[in-house]
Amino acid sequence: MSRDDLIQLEGVVARVLGRGIVEVECENKVIIRGILCGRMKKRRIKVMKGDRVQVKVSPYDTSHGLITWRLR
Repeated sequence: MSRDDLIQLEGVVARVLGRGIVEVECENKVIIRGILCGRMKKRRIKVMKGDRVQVKVSPYDTSHGLITWRLR
């Protein structure tokens, strides 16, 4: 599966669990557990509660995903 096959969702960070893992509440009221992508870890981009983020989710397992952007 390539990165082009992933589903893009936007949501708000509901909870920060630590070690780059956060819970994101999407626009359709679904909660997804997401991890920060390598670029965000490398650049030390902080994600806090209340931030809008973009999450890429696999179509096979929609319970967790990869956080790729912090939106303004």
